[in-house]
Amino acid sequence: MLTASLAGRCAGEAENKMAATSDPSTKELVQELAQQTSTLIRKELALAQVELKEKGKRAGIGGGLFGAAGVLALYGVGTLIAFVVLLLATAMDAWLAALIVAVVLFAAAGIAALVGKGQVQRATPPAPEQAIESTKQDITEVREHARRP
Repeated sequence: MLTASLAGRCAGEAENKMAATSDPSTKELVQELAQQTSTLIRKELALAQVELKEKGKRAGIGGGLFGAAGVLALYGVGTLIAFVVLLLATAMDAWLAALIVAVVLFAAAGIAALVGKGQVQRATPPAPEQAIESTKQDITEVREHARRP
């Protein structure tokens, strides 16, 4: 009996070794490849999501700090304008100094508005006119070469 069970065990082990050493079938390899590819893609997407969240958080903080810098710069400009008014007020009446500074600021705003209007007019229509013209020329050239024998 002992020899029969030992022989059975040896035969079972031999089959396991043969199965382990034999090459997997193409079907098995393709299934394993599909499974590993799917797992890899899921892990890469998860990594990308974590990375984008982190970058988004940093961009939000940076944007907030830029906004704060803009507000502080606006206060600084206001203080500088008040300084100019007070400086002129030492040489003339305070109301006249404030009026002069206001006129200069409105003139600068008018010039900026005119320059901005010119830039907007140059940007319209929003269609990429040069690219469209270049594409039309390319199509014409291709048609001409297609007609020639």
